[in-house]
Amino acid sequence: MKNARAILMLLVALAAGVAAVIAASRWLMQQSSNSVAQVVVAASDINLGQPIGPEQLRMVSWPSGSVPPGAFTNAALLQGRVARTSVLRGEPLLEAKLAPQGTKGGLSAVIGEGKRAITVRVNDVVGVAGFALPGNLVDVIVNTAAEARRNGAASGNGEASISKIVLEKILVLAVAQQVSRDDTQPKVVNAVTLEVTPEQAEKLDVARSVGTLSLVLRNQVDLAAVDTEGATKTTLLGTPAAAPAAAPLKPVKVSAPVRARPAAPARSGHCIGVLSGVQGSLECF
Repeated sequence: MKNARAILMLLVALAAGVAAVIAASRWLMQQSSNSVAQVVVAASDINLGQPIGPEQLRMVSWPSGSVPPGAFTNAALLQGRVARTSVLRGEPLLEAKLAPQGTKGGLSAVIGEGKRAITVRVNDVVGVAGFALPGNLVDVIVNTAAEARRNGAASGNGEASISKIVLEKILVLAVAQQVSRDDTQPKVVNAVTLEVTPEQAEKLDVARSVGTLSLVLRNQVDLAAVDTEGATKTTLLGTPAAAPAAAPLKPVKVSAPVRARPAAPARSGHCIGVLSGVQGSLECF
């Protein structure tokens, strides 16, 4: 009798344990399903300016509390969109990384609103030894001949060479035909495409027609503007010191020539003094 009661209690406890496990597992599954969301990520690397196709997308479970702002939960919304920046495999697609709706692929997709792209010819020196890469900021210097100031110190031909920063904080969009911003290796190319405003495009076009251009690589976080007066040969070598002015000559007063008295003829022999009254004379013989 006692064994039957013990067995019954054991069966009841076992049934209660199984029910608790089932209830707990269902609760955990429900909680886990509520704490994740389906997010669209890149199934392969997507390059800057590349149109997005369905084969480049896949859905993954993402914690609901850490879904990035602007993420997509429907892959159909990304059909035909163009990447504005490079996207790595497994990275979520965000609205901030895409060009506006209707944008076609290519370099035009990465040009900012109100900006233009202009290409300038460079070499290994002008292109900062190939370190001016897409995504970097540069300043543009022009070296040209400026009319000398007519202050009495003009050069023989009336012109002097001057170097001046004409554009600052210009974004490099591409070097040659490469627009990827992930590569950090220097590339020596013969052309660099810059992102400028329409006014800056006009200044740059005039600058390259009147002189030679040079690019100056600047720090990505240094956005302070610098106002310079330009450098010339005079400011480079220093202004030569002016020769001291000669003291004016004082007028010299010329007096009338003094006539010298004729010397008395030399006399030889003996001389004696003769006294006649109050007058005396010398007689020589």
